[in-house]
Amino acid sequence: MASFVTEVLASSGKLEKEDLSGKISKMSRKVEDTKEEVCDMINKRYNDFLPSLQSSEELMLQVDAVSKEMDTLKNCIENEVQNVHVAVAEYTKLKQQLEKNTVIITMLGHLKEFHSAMEEFNKALLEKKYVDAANRLERARNSVGSLKRWKTSELPLLSALSSELTVQRENLIYHLGDEWKRLVIWKLPSTKGQVLLKNILKPLVMYASLSVRVTEQQGEGTTLALQCLEESDEERCAPSKVYNKLLLVLKTLHSHLLGTVWLHILVVKYILAILGELIWEEMSHTIIHECLVHSIPTNSSQLEKYNTVIKETEEFEKSLKEMEYLQGDSTDLLKYARDVNCHFASKKCKDVIVAARKLMTSKMHNTVKITPDSKLRLPKLPAPSSEGKVKQEILKEEVTMENSKQLSAWSLRLPACRISESVQQLMELALDTLCEAVGSSTQSALQLFFTVRNIFQLFYDVVPTYHKENLLKFPHLAAIQHNNCMYLAHHLLTLGHHFRNHLPQPLSEGVATFVDMVPGFRKLGAQCFLAQLNVQRAELLERLSTAHNFCNLDDEDNYTAASKAVRQDISSEDGNHLQTLCQTIIDEGPLVFIPLAEEKKNKNYQEEVPLYVKKWGTFKELVIVLQANLQEIVDRWADSKGPLAMEFSSSEVKSLIRALFQNTERRAAALAKIK
Repeated sequence: MASFVTEVLASSGKLEKEDLSGKISKMSRKVEDTKEEVCDMINKRYNDFLPSLQSSEELMLQVDAVSKEMDTLKNCIENEVQNVHVAVAEYTKLKQQLEKNTVIITMLGHLKEFHSAMEEFNKALLEKKYVDAANRLERARNSVGSLKRWKTSELPLLSALSSELTVQRENLIYHLGDEWKRLVIWKLPSTKGQVLLKNILKPLVMYASLSVRVTEQQGEGTTLALQCLEESDEERCAPSKVYNKLLLVLKTLHSHLLGTVWLHILVVKYILAILGELIWEEMSHTIIHECLVHSIPTNSSQLEKYNTVIKETEEFEKSLKEMEYLQGDSTDLLKYARDVNCHFASKKCKDVIVAARKLMTSKMHNTVKITPDSKLRLPKLPAPSSEGKVKQEILKEEVTMENSKQLSAWSLRLPACRISESVQQLMELALDTLCEAVGSSTQSALQLFFTVRNIFQLFYDVVPTYHKENLLKFPHLAAIQHNNCMYLAHHLLTLGHHFRNHLPQPLSEGVATFVDMVPGFRKLGAQCFLAQLNVQRAELLERLSTAHNFCNLDDEDNYTAASKAVRQDISSEDGNHLQTLCQTIIDEGPLVFIPLAEEKKNKNYQEEVPLYVKKWGTFKELVIVLQANLQEIVDRWADSKGPLAMEFSSSEVKSLIRALFQNTERRAAALAKIK
């Protein structure tokens, strides 16, 4: 009895398996047929662009029917697999076939989803429901993405679907652009480029006198106008004012876009994001270079106050993000504001170099007197660190152990002299810059310290070159340059030592020194002074060359030549004496003409002296020259037309000027006018 039941059950299972096998085979054929028809329809619709509305709907219904039948068959097989353990191998093969069919059905479902989404997209686009259209387009994109994940997908079909997605996306963007142009109307001259950025935002940043006026007009929308404030004296606008003006424009635009009834909020956000992406890079660049650059402090004591600007920049970016203009984290604008220490040091260094070069190219003859008691006005610096105190204590102990004999009080003191006022100002500039380095960050302190070294190196290179001609031409300028170099070398000996313990590492460990520059400055001053001495020596030798080596002075001709050579340089005192003597001759000489007894009648004869003394006019001009200044001599020459030109030649006048006046720039200018 048991064997009979077993045979019946086995026979029953075999028959059912055979029945399932037949069904699956039929189903596989039906699935393949459906697949071919669907692919053919999709190709015609999105690749060949053939109209097939009715057939596509029938295929969609066919796909649904096959899907339901597949689900039923799948459930049946899964039940049989759970109950029948004997035919595991055969059922596994059948299940694999079923899974393959399931994959195909899933792909067909994605194709159906793509087609439905695209149909709904086209319908929403016609009705100007742009948010719905964007959502349907996203659904279609997800369907294509799902198809791409299956390796069995047909590549030509996927290429056609991707192309269709791209075309429809551009179509949506085009429609959105048309709506944007219809919504926002610019009453401005037609110009190429970004109208909002170039005609509103950038001018608000660049010109402090511009402000924004918002006017609400019933039925006509809102008017944004730029107004120029004539009474504004500010050259640059503060960052807070710039941010407020920009936010007023962008908030107005944002609020009116949100208030548009037919625009969905997602579309508004999309538009604002695109607008922000278009304008932000150039706008932030303008804010940095036209506003923030000029707000960087010029003094380290103002750095703490700059935190206000950093907070204002953070709030500005936060507002832009809340309005959807900006995406992501901090931008270049905020990074620039936060790097204020680095920008401060760079700006300070640039300003210092410019100021130093201006001093070096200024006139050298404006001088100040330096005495041995003159000292630099060194600032009061904060107490050094604990390590510095230990070093100072060690030095004090070493001093007490030294020999009781000390240096003279005059040691390391600069002799009394005159130096250029510009050099004194240059040293004060260096001191101020080193004071800025004290308490600064390591990077800023390094920049500022080496900027001071660059100042002195610039002096070493620029001054001898820029003033080369004058240093050779005018002896007193050469002497001043010699004093300038010695003055700088004198203070460079101890300048680094004064600031070393107050600067951050590695400057405090011995790098902060200027001693290495001292020999160069001493040599520079000595060379300049020696070159001028050689010039003066050659000039004296040239003038004394006519003295015949002072030989045979008993001969009248030799004595005259030697006397002339020696007297070529007339001092101011000698000139005054000569003028006094000559004036006496002019006053009393005519009195010798007294042919008549009555003194009053002799006056006419005395006025006629030039008739009898041919050089009388020349003599009177010489007396005038002896007491005149350079400008008065040039005026009497009057381009070879004045009274001086009537009595003396140009070479004679030049000789008189050279003899009476020192070699200066003014003398050289006067000589150039005597032609």
